This record gives sequence, structure tokens and C-alpha cells, in this order.
Amino acid sequence: MAVATTSQFWTSRMVGEDPTSPTVTANNQVFSVTGSGASASSGYWAVTDAQYHITPTTSDYTLFSVIKYGSTPTANEVIFSLDNGDYHVEVQASGDKIKLVGASTATSGDLDILMSEYNPVPLTLRLTLDASGNAKLYMREIIEDDDGATHYLSVTGSSGSGKKINFGTSSGNVQFGSVYVSTHGSFSPDELSPSDFVTNTLLRMAMSTVDLLKNSNKTYLKTHVDDSSIRYGFDVSKNMLMRLSPPIINVMLKGVSSPTFAALGGGRVDQEYQVMVYVTTRGTNYENAYRTGLNIAGEVFDEVYKNTGLNGTTDSLMEYSLDLDHKLDDDDTVCTHMLTFTYLRRISMRTR
Repeated sequence: MAVATTSQFWTSRMVGEDPTSPTVTANNQVFSVTGSGASASSGYWAVTDAQYHITPTTSDYTLFSVIKYGSTPTANEVIFSLDNGDYHVEVQASGDKIKLVGASTATSGDLDILMSEYNPVPLTLRLTLDASGNAKLYMREIIEDDDGATHYLSVTGSSGSGKKINFGTSSGNVQFGSVYVSTHGSFSPDELSPSDFVTNTLLRMAMSTVDLLKNSNKTYLKTHVDDSSIRYGFDVSKNMLMRLSPPIINVMLKGVSSPTFAALGGGRVDQEYQVMVYVTTRGTNYENAYRTGLNIAGEVFDEVYKNTGLNGTTDSLMEYSLDLDHKLDDDDTVCTHMLTFTYLRRISMRTR
């Protein structure tokens, strides 16, 4: 997938209350229930014998949830399942681990779902299934660990039987702090956040720019900059930059402000964003680094200018600036140019 667009959002949102009767009803598809073994418990919806489901009409799904166990379900108990008619995938209980089960089975490590360790944190899970049957289970919203190794489980779905998104249990006590569902796509943590604010800011403004530059066919972006070196600048320290091979492109969201609410009651707001793009190069001498960096920065500008901020009523690129680096140290052969783009976007606040 790609970063969720403004028309792709969480279509069902349960936040520790009765899934069949949520407080927020706008743009929120309600779950149906089979069974009655469930009740509210300190901000969680505690389920002992009930199944909650919706029937989607699309084929790509994302389910996000925060859970803990009051008591451990029976081994192989199905806690979550997604079925798009062609493919079916389940998350099953397995003691203090969980299993992702489709045409094959993948098992996690220990996750402390019973919250028995010191200073425990409830378990965050994200289950996705696309139309081709690819299923992934992300734990704690982590895509890669500190060593760069994949941190999610993945399988191909088994044969489906009918479109359905389901959560619940018939054994143990599973406490759901939240369950969010999107029937608009199969989204990773970098593509759709449980926070609508984060999706509108970090993901749609910055992460989408990273994807745009990685997919560019421009000469320097395609041939001189490796995809692994085009990244969001969570860490732009010297130690991090030394781990990467220049040219490097770091995209960063500098800030967000809302100069005005565009509708009475705050249903829509106008937001200004500043997106910064740092282009870092190294050459045999500073002139080579400078010129190569400027060529890359020029292609970054071309891609951003041509492909973003194109809707004058809801999404507009308002201005840009370019700060050019210069040499101050005799031994300096590293150059960093910085582009800053300012956007004005009109955001709907009705899908939260």
C-alpha cells in the first residue's frame, strides 16, 4: 500500500466500550455481536464469551487493537480474524505468545499479555490482509527492530469463505482497550496511524514525501541515491549519518499550525505544514559534493512541486526556500543543502 489518503481512514472505532453501541457514531461502522459474555472494565471491554464482527464490501483490511489478558484463553483460541472472501487469516492465542495462522503458521516470542512483568504495557497489535492474500501482524507498531531485522509476522492467507472482520474470544478473559478497523486498505504503521492527527501530519506530509522520492525516475534520485538512504529524519546525528552512505536524503516535518477553523464547530480546519528535506553528499572535494547535492536537491524540488499541493481548495503548496551549504573547514568534504516546503491544507476533523 501507500500512505492513506484523506478519503482512507478508520471505518470502525471502538475505544473500550460496547462495540455495538459506540459513543462516536459519525463515520463509524458499528459491530454486530454473537454471545453475551462481555462487560466494561476500567476502560477496557472485557470479553469472556462473545464475538464481534462487521461485514465489509472491500478486499483489503487493517485491524488495530490494544489488548491484555485477564486470564489466558485456551490454546488456539481465535482472537482476531480477517476474511476477504478469497483469503482468511487468524490471530490465535498461544499462552504468552500469539500465532498468525493462514496457509502456514508464524509464532511470536513472549509478549507479557498477562501484564505480569515490572511496569507492564498492554500489547498493541496490527493485523493486515490484502486482496492477494498477504497477511502481516505487527506487534507494538514496530516494523524493524534496533538491528534492522523485520519485527512482524507474515503468512499467506488460507482459503476464504466470506467477507468478515471479527474479534472476540470464547475462553479466558481478553480485555480490549481499543479496536480500530479500516476497510480502505492494508496499512502498515507508516501508512495509517491510530491517531488521525499523526496520519494527517507525519504520515501524509512527511512519510508520503519519502515514498514519492523513492519512486522517482529522475536521473540522480534513481541512479545516485539508494532507497535505504531516503528516510524520515528521526535521527540526524553524526553517528547515524556515519552509518549511511551518501548521498542521503532526510525528510523532516518541522511543525504544524492552524491559522483558522474552516467550519463552525471545528468540523474542518486549515493547517499549515513545513516539510524540510536535507540532501547530504560527499565528494573527493567540496565542489563535487556541492554540485552533486544541488543536482539531487533540484530533482527533489521538481518531484515535490509537480506531485504535491495540487488542489487549491484543500491542499496547496504555498512557498519554498533553499538553504545552500558552504565550506568552513579545510578538511570538509561533506555538503548538506536544505529545502523547506510550506503547505496549506484543509483537514476534515470528522473521522476521529
